[in-house]
Amino acid sequence: MSPPLLLDAATIARLMSPAAVTDVIADVLRAGLDPDAGPPRTAVSVPAGELLLMPAAYGPFAGVKVAGVAPGNPERGLPRITGSYLLLDGADLRPLALLDGAALTELRTPAVSALAVRSLTPDDRPLRLVLFGAGPQAYGHLEAVLAVREIAEAVVVARGPVGGRALAGYARTLGVPARTGTPDEVAGADLVVCCTTAREPLFDGTLVAPGATVVAVGSHEPSARETDTALVVRSEVHVEARTAALREAGDLLVPIAEGAIGADHIAGDLADLVTGRRAPAAGRPRFFKSVGMAWEDLAVATALYKAARPS
Repeated sequence: MSPPLLLDAATIARLMSPAAVTDVIADVLRAGLDPDAGPPRTAVSVPAGELLLMPAAYGPFAGVKVAGVAPGNPERGLPRITGSYLLLDGADLRPLALLDGAALTELRTPAVSALAVRSLTPDDRPLRLVLFGAGPQAYGHLEAVLAVREIAEAVVVARGPVGGRALAGYARTLGVPARTGTPDEVAGADLVVCCTTAREPLFDGTLVAPGATVVAVGSHEPSARETDTALVVRSEVHVEARTAALREAGDLLVPIAEGAIGADHIAGDLADLVTGRRAPAAGRPRFFKSVGMAWEDLAVATALYKAARPS
């Protein structure tokens, strides 16, 4: 039996562009994958933080991601997210590839967001982007959004001024006018993207304009959220999958616990948008909440394996 193919972070970044990964996610949804059918994420508390186990099977492949979330790592100069992904043959569960789990996550999460952006935002004009965060996911989301939409201006809102200026500078190298800013600038945004570790709302949801789109990806914990109840109540809400959102998405579970909305406030999932079963409504903000799901990791890992294996 051949040893598993090893795909490190540099190889993963080289093999597929953000646009290609976005298309991979769209293709599996169009092919009929049901995001609600997969097993839930298993989370285990450990002294350094949290271990996450995310298995999935679809078509001729299966796989599992073991991810670590270590909040103290950045202070040590280490990444907050660690882990590995083991891709398996679906028929006999032979190991086929071992991928850098953090690099995989940094690729697939922005791709899911970009797919939502492609479905929920206008494509007839450049968009004004307000981007919360300055970590790896913020960089990945900037690149992924640029793969599907033209950006007129990017405003970076970051907890650390040095990180915010660095991300704005990187955006300028990509040809995007960019600067740092403040949370209240969501009032003028066409698109707001939240990629932070925040546990409390980042901005006043009443400021978001009707027709603007907000994407939040930073949390998969029921008690943590990046957006407030006011935004969720005002918005047409879309999610990856209802089961996962109602299990893990604090941005929705907190307003539900407050009695501000019910579970039926969710308008649709990502498959509804991709297949055209649900078109976004006019006159309201559009809110997409992502928690990260194992089927996404499997879809992207499979595509990377096919791109990397010898012909």
